[in-house]
Amino acid sequence: MLRTPLVLTAAAALLIAAAPAQAAPAGDVRNPGFESGLTDWSESGARSAGFTEAGGYTGGYQLTHYADTAYRITTSQPVTGLKRGTYTLSLRVRSGGNQPSAYVGLNSCGSAEERAAIPRTGAEWVRLAVTVKVTGGRCTIVLHSDATAGQWTNFDDVTFAPTGTAPGTPLALTGADVSHVTKNEDHGAVYRTAAGQRRDPFRLLADNGVNAIRLKVWVHPADGYNDREDVLAQARRAKAAGQQLLIDFHYSDAWADPGKQNKPAAWAALNFAELKQAVYDHTYRVLHDLRAQGTPAAMAQVGNEINGGMLWPDGRWDNWDGLAALLTAGSTAVTAASPGTKVVLHLAEGGNNGGHRWWFDQATARDVPFDVIAVSHYVYWHGSLGALQANLMDLAARYGKPVMVAETAYGFTTAENDHETNIFNPALATAGGYPATPRGQSDALRDILTVVAGVPNALGVYYWEPTWTAARGAGWDPADPASGDGWENQALFGYDDRALPALSVFKRF
Repeated sequence: MLRTPLVLTAAAALLIAAAPAQAAPAGDVRNPGFESGLTDWSESGARSAGFTEAGGYTGGYQLTHYADTAYRITTSQPVTGLKRGTYTLSLRVRSGGNQPSAYVGLNSCGSAEERAAIPRTGAEWVRLAVTVKVTGGRCTIVLHSDATAGQWTNFDDVTFAPTGTAPGTPLALTGADVSHVTKNEDHGAVYRTAAGQRRDPFRLLADNGVNAIRLKVWVHPADGYNDREDVLAQARRAKAAGQQLLIDFHYSDAWADPGKQNKPAAWAALNFAELKQAVYDHTYRVLHDLRAQGTPAAMAQVGNEINGGMLWPDGRWDNWDGLAALLTAGSTAVTAASPGTKVVLHLAEGGNNGGHRWWFDQATARDVPFDVIAVSHYVYWHGSLGALQANLMDLAARYGKPVMVAETAYGFTTAENDHETNIFNPALATAGGYPATPRGQSDALRDILTVVAGVPNALGVYYWEPTWTAARGAGWDPADPASGDGWENQALFGYDDRALPALSVFKRF
């Protein structure tokens, strides 16, 4: 369990320092687990803030950066004898987070320096990975902390090896769910750059590194938004901005999530065979029409946050045979309508490994066809980033599928901007661990992107409703025009309609 780092006793420090350094072939990291103290590592800055102590992800020791006063320290090691090519630095870290600057990096490699920010993880270790192009036969590993009093980071299990990955901390998908944007714009919402220039929101997102768009589909919503026609129109805008498409079928006339999976009114009286056919027909029609207009979906979710199943009671969690039949109907329709579209199954509670294993064991035992596993993860609801990464790693290995985060968000303030009480409040800011400020929002988004980038076989992350600013009349309830927006303080646009700093975080991945 985590504790405040303790400086080693003099005797213990001498024993570690006296341990023989292990010889390493050219290109290998020497003393990668700090089992020989700081042998083969160099330190600059506040050297007393860098020390080895008992603990670690594996082995008996870890490197710690910590001091009870503000400090800046860099621990580094050059790796030599490298052939020209791309190499990935991988290591385990854990940190209390919120430092002014803390990162692992690679420099002096003959190409641009590459870095990965150290996320706030608390007691749990996470894997970080950053890739660089080596052209000069050597490269320097850098572990850096610029911290205030009492802030800490642990490091262990450093590796550096050839890889086929692109330089940086690349994710294939840096996405956003903008399902609400048509309704918002129709009620007067505008979107501006940080400097104040008004822009089309799809192009503004694309200019800031958002390369994928997620759109929910309701069957017969009361207000006419998020239906098939709205999705087709938004898909055209996404294509014009160069963004690929993820379609999120809710199989409802309004919100579907772990707490409610209500049938569309038009399907309420159908028998089970008819219900399966309705799922197939609805899924097929939307994806067929997207493909026909030249905006095929790259991926499609069969259901939204379906931990408890969908289309209750026929497809509820305690009727797995029924749920599997409905999922299979939707999945089959995806492939029939749009053969290149990948089928996604999406659960909430991204850190809930036991629950996710149970759910996907049930699905695979019934041969439900799918291609990608997606989770929602809001740190203020669903737990630590360490739990998220551990779950994603396990799911990817256990089921042999790519994984991704389909929803995340964080607040930049707890202040209100309309009459609807905001979901993200001071209590959730405390639970999330990041300040409810523009910087806190940026750090929260950066950290989840960094942690997902450290998962082998991870596709990426989608931010949920960054464009859902408070526009009068564009509230959350499709049946109630007087409803408001409980999400505006988690958008990526401020109350002055200007892009917040967090929007530019996507550019780094």
